[in-house]
Amino acid sequence: MADGMFEIGNTLVSLDLAERFFCCNIDACLGSCCIEGDAGAPITQGEFAKLKEVLPDVWDDLLPSAQRQIEENGVACFDPEGEMVTQIVDGRNCVFSCYLPGGKCICAIEKAFHEGRVKWRKPISCYLYPVRVKNFPTFTAVNYDRWKICKSAEVQGRLKKVRLYEFLREPLIERFGQEWYNELVTNCEVYIKTYLED
Repeated sequence: MADGMFEIGNTLVSLDLAERFFCCNIDACLGSCCIEGDAGAPITQGEFAKLKEVLPDVWDDLLPSAQRQIEENGVACFDPEGEMVTQIVDGRNCVFSCYLPGGKCICAIEKAFHEGRVKWRKPISCYLYPVRVKNFPTFTAVNYDRWKICKSAEVQGRLKKVRLYEFLREPLIERFGQEWYNELVTNCEVYIKTYLED
């Protein structure tokens, strides 16, 4: 552990992944993470290509305004920091969001994935949320993006005794690999036993 972070290879991981309880409660938040914010989801060049590839399979699930935005400006753009992100529409929605009865917002790509229409789940930045990954010249930072819209997820996580690193097991393995995740689990368990348990 270095300066309040777990050091795993060339990554520095926030202690929040061990300290915070978290379990998405979409019935309470209605999928706010696909709606709120001033920019779309960060994506890689490879994911940009995948978004264009799956677009025909999810097209009919997209909002009409999102369809127009994509037709006019494409699936992605660059934010003020020069990072490629998905387009947003109506000043809020990711263009790949769609709505279920009752106002629940979900990812159209993930919906298609669960229905067997596409083989790709969604961009890794979305899959990892509320964890954000940022690359620096000599290391990669892994931090919890704590936000009021996820308060219900923190409450549910505490009730279910699910910590953030446990909730994000699958996306963390997809992003960093099984060996990396195993080391994270060891670090978290030791930290919890040493500092958090009575």
